[in-house]
Amino acid sequence: MAPSVGTRLGPFEILGSVGAGGMGEVYRARDTRLDRTVALKILPSHLSDDPISLERFEREARAISRFNHPNICSLYDVDQEDGVAYLVLEYLEGETLAARLKRGPLSSTELLRIGREVASALHTAHLHGIVHRDLKPGNVMLTRSGAKLLDFGLAKHPGENAGADVDGSDASVSPTRSQRLTKEGTVVGTVPYMAPEQFEGKEADARTDIFALGLLLYEMAAGTHPFEGSTPAGWIAAILKEEPRSLSERAPSVPKALDRIVQSCLKKDREERWQSAHDVRIQLDWLEDHVEPAVPSSSPSKRLSRREWILVGVVLSLLGAAGVVGLRSNRGDRELPPPVRSSLLPPPGFAFEHDDFAISPDGTRVVFVALDAAQKYSLWVRTLSGVGAQRLAGAEDAMLPFWAPDSRRIGFFTRAGKLKAFDLATGAVKELCDVQFGRGGSWSRDDVIVFSPATAGPLLRISAAGGDPVPATSIPPGDRGHAHRWPYFLPDGRHFLFFLDWSAPGNRLGSGIYVGSLDAVEPKLVSSGITGNVSYAAGRLLFVQDRRLMAIPFDPVRLEPTGPPAPIGEQELEKDLAFSRSGFSVSDTGALVFQSAADNPARLEWLDAEGNELALIPAMRYRDPRLSPDGRRLAVTSDDSGNGRRVVRIFDLDRGVSSRLTEGGIEEMPVWSADGSRIVYVSFDGESYELNEVPADGSRPPRSLIHGGKMIPNDWARDDRLIFMSFDKGPPELAVLSPSDGVVTTIGPGAEAQLSPDDNWIAFLNPGRVYAEIIVQPFPGPGARLQISNGGGGQPRWSHDGRTIYYVTPERKLMAVTFDPERQSAEAPRELFQTRIVSPNFVLFQYDVASDGRFLINSLPSENDSPLTLLTSWPSQLEP
Repeated sequence: MAPSVGTRLGPFEILGSVGAGGMGEVYRARDTRLDRTVALKILPSHLSDDPISLERFEREARAISRFNHPNICSLYDVDQEDGVAYLVLEYLEGETLAARLKRGPLSSTELLRIGREVASALHTAHLHGIVHRDLKPGNVMLTRSGAKLLDFGLAKHPGENAGADVDGSDASVSPTRSQRLTKEGTVVGTVPYMAPEQFEGKEADARTDIFALGLLLYEMAAGTHPFEGSTPAGWIAAILKEEPRSLSERAPSVPKALDRIVQSCLKKDREERWQSAHDVRIQLDWLEDHVEPAVPSSSPSKRLSRREWILVGVVLSLLGAAGVVGLRSNRGDRELPPPVRSSLLPPPGFAFEHDDFAISPDGTRVVFVALDAAQKYSLWVRTLSGVGAQRLAGAEDAMLPFWAPDSRRIGFFTRAGKLKAFDLATGAVKELCDVQFGRGGSWSRDDVIVFSPATAGPLLRISAAGGDPVPATSIPPGDRGHAHRWPYFLPDGRHFLFFLDWSAPGNRLGSGIYVGSLDAVEPKLVSSGITGNVSYAAGRLLFVQDRRLMAIPFDPVRLEPTGPPAPIGEQELEKDLAFSRSGFSVSDTGALVFQSAADNPARLEWLDAEGNELALIPAMRYRDPRLSPDGRRLAVTSDDSGNGRRVVRIFDLDRGVSSRLTEGGIEEMPVWSADGSRIVYVSFDGESYELNEVPADGSRPPRSLIHGGKMIPNDWARDDRLIFMSFDKGPPELAVLSPSDGVVTTIGPGAEAQLSPDDNWIAFLNPGRVYAEIIVQPFPGPGARLQISNGGGGQPRWSHDGRTIYYVTPERKLMAVTFDPERQSAEAPRELFQTRIVSPNFVLFQYDVASDGRFLINSLPSENDSPLTLLTSWPSQLEP
């Protein structure tokens, strides 16, 4: 029996019926706890005993719970009451796209906006391994805040075989009814909006949704479906065999470039379609920027010129090829085409390692590091004029590749502590020298390589032919700290840019971007306000600030900026958590490759001891997770506004409510006091660092504990001794701050420290020449050291009984080691499961352990096929 107005399901009071479909009845309801209006989707009583219907109902909840996106209807809760299963969803006011289409086609402005929003929603779903499989006008709601994608009841989940299983008895059902998902070979979806491969019993993937997206775009433009059918068999035959009439015929006012986009979506062979929803969104983004808004019918229609549309067609036809346009330093009368974005996908079965790629100086190739399913690293090269990539033999375990000026040789580091060079012409690999942990290299036109050999200290230089490295920079006498990283040669081949980090207050050389020289002249400060890696091209320095890629005019002769900076793109680039590096690379030809944070949405995820996914924390841009001692609250670093300004937040795990604890700026890496009443965190004001203490309930303002050079809190003992990392000498050292007198005592070199539950032991990362290893020793010491890891590790954590130490290997495996404090011994490491943690080490703690044995991990998507973004002719958008 359908619930009536006033009926309660748990805390939800029914206010009225919204509608009903084959798989659910939807009601408007009031959440009496939060006094907000929600939508309840209730499984009809006649289906509640049907295991297939119940499975579909539950799969919708599982699908929506994986992501939080402005263009996807949000799931608030799932529950049962007296045998009635229901979902609690965001209540949306508006009309479906199906209802809107009854009034005819949409304007170009409406179409492009809705198309972009749906493509963005699909892209997020695909990143989480979800294929919708039932995209149709009835499942898109148009609201004041934008389009919302609905109904994931037929979605394909990660690892699920997605065949179809229609038998003959189902062939006569209504073409708008979803078919049964019961056995191998059935059709899953709504027939008029299904792709050819679904009818052929093939597994659905992201490109299946792209076909349906093409149908939606066509229908919004023309006001009619591109295929015709009156029965399921008729629809199937049309979709499998017929070619749709072009939009130019059915809707002559529609831009031809849109027709090309749609036709690519509707290719019978999915290999010929756009390969990701992200690609489609990029094309619609570009098109939206070049379509004039609609004008009243009494006025002449304003449209792009024929020349402009020809240019659009040419650019779109080149996507998937290089898209690279030659760029002269002095353009003269040459006119550059507008910038165009496209996506570069990783090889099948691999994922791009985060921010680990470089475009060749001539703009024809990209070298990148990829990971396989076992998280093994390999080096690849792909040409931008093709779709395939070549794996480079002998370059395994590579990291941080960089090109020679001839675009034929590649320098790279290995995680085993080597600097090497690869010759693409011969396939030869040459070992140049040993390094501790490379932090960037650059290759001059005179075959000199300048590189950072360690996490701290000066840069070195070496001939590309080999030999002994010698210093390329120096640290002034008396200066404390100093880490010189990310060198980049200027066009003269003698001067190079680099980033100076970890400089202590009062040093002669402070942190910032400098220009060094092979002629051993003292470095010149370029800017103290720019941090991280920088590049030079088209007369500008490129860098990341507030998550936005910026370009500032720069004179390579006078070695100084000559104008104000300007943004190249949106706020979508991040800096890594330890070494301030951002993922972008620029060629000499006007091409730029970067990794957008929007395509790499890490989330905090609960997993059990076997690595099974349990739930997600429903918020984005959280990192540095720290569970409170009672396990009911979570402290995190949060980029609330998506602009790189970080704050500390407290998340109530019982209520799902998050509160901001700090004011904003650079405030991060929270640590709980032993009783859970206080938080300590680090703040940075642009010049110095400060460790601050604040009540966890925010009842009093923060108070400063210590300030000076770079420092990071690690753990807090029960007697209030604070363990932190100090960078005053460059490489990190572990230190202890006494609360009674403010005295700081140094333990020794180390990082990422955590105390055992009884405070008698400390586990930490001990940097080595090749691999950093996990060490345990008595706290505060002295005492013998015991190595816990084998073959490298990071982020040590203790179990709540103090008998197990966890850590993450370089391959992102979560390991466990049984520790006996009485005997001061440890067993051999054992693998628990493969994680998708954002990084295995040098990022502080990106996971935590609950008292019941669960793990909360800052994880990348389960199907991490996030693309790289290629942007061509970027300097043209900076012209006045």
